[in-house]
Amino acid sequence: MALGVQGVRTCLKYKHDMVFVIAYLGYLLVGCGSFAFHATLSYPMQLVDELSMIYTTSILCYAIFTHDRSRLFSILLGIGLVVLSISITAYYHYIQDPSFHQNTFSILFLATVFRSLYTMEAILRPTLSNKYANKSRSTSLSDKEALYSPIRIDQAIIREMRWIVAMGFITCAAGIAAWTLDNLRCGDFVQWRHRVGLPWGILLEGHGWWHLMTGLGVNYFITWGIWLRHCLNGLQEQYILHWPHKLFSLPVVVPSAEHARYLKLRHVENDILGGTGLEKKQL
Repeated sequence: MALGVQGVRTCLKYKHDMVFVIAYLGYLLVGCGSFAFHATLSYPMQLVDELSMIYTTSILCYAIFTHDRSRLFSILLGIGLVVLSISITAYYHYIQDPSFHQNTFSILFLATVFRSLYTMEAILRPTLSNKYANKSRSTSLSDKEALYSPIRIDQAIIREMRWIVAMGFITCAAGIAAWTLDNLRCGDFVQWRHRVGLPWGILLEGHGWWHLMTGLGVNYFITWGIWLRHCLNGLQEQYILHWPHKLFSLPVVVPSAEHARYLKLRHVENDILGGTGLEKKQL
């Protein structure tokens, strides 16, 4: 829930595409629904908890599949996803089988992720590579200057995106593994929690780890979607991925004008292109 609120605020503050504001609102709805369900154990709240996952993933699916496509295609896909979401809702309410929800969510989520991977590797990476290769040829820099200049920004962008994808997959997989193990050895975990007692017994709540890890994983994927969309729109020099530590912080896309690392790179580039050398500014 906290990440959902922060995500909405970040998207509005930094003027990310509105589709990601809606995605984070859906992400927040998942958190609220999950809290309400576990607090009440009521069937309506279970539907809010589980079906909001389908709706949020549908929004992300729409965001990646409609980029740079015609208005007609976007409208038709939007209608199709709405019809699909309604159909899943109705059928799930009818059969009340959790495996149906899990399978449909997995298919929709994986389709969105793999389409994003294809877009990143097959479309964005060659585009950025050509752009910055041309920039490199257009400026006669020495080897030392080229080392510090941002002409290989394309490689840095793709590397950072791959890191986000990896962290998203790892955290989601860890959450799924924790929940699966909890289901398989539920009786044992209950006994262990009683022996350990509070507060440390909470650490043996596999279902709790599922919520925590998958929540973090989806946040990684939404951030990746934001960064991917900006780069596809040619705004990779107007925004930058702020991620101080890969393990102990979460990535966020911010305007480059507000980022100290980008300002330092700009100073270096200006010195290089202005012929003043690197001596005045060192990274």
